[in-house]
Amino acid sequence: MIAPTPRQGRLADAPVVLRGGQWWLDGGAGSVPASDPAFTASLDDFALSMAAADHAVANLLLRQDEASAVEPGGWR
Repeated sequence: MIAPTPRQGRLADAPVVLRGGQWWLDGGAGSVPASDPAFTASLDDFALSMAAADHAVANLLLRQDEASAVEPGGWR
């Protein structure tokens, strides 16, 4: 199984963005790189957790689709 990795882009509707492996605080006046190691480590952990959750949901949906294709009248 491939380990999930954080994706480039905005993190879960939060004002932080991952660009080129660097976290940025994104506000109306512009963007500032996040430089606090504890904060960026927390962002990394959260992004990995979100990626793992997305992966798990995608697998569940795939298995549900496979099961309904095999069993006529299966639930959806």
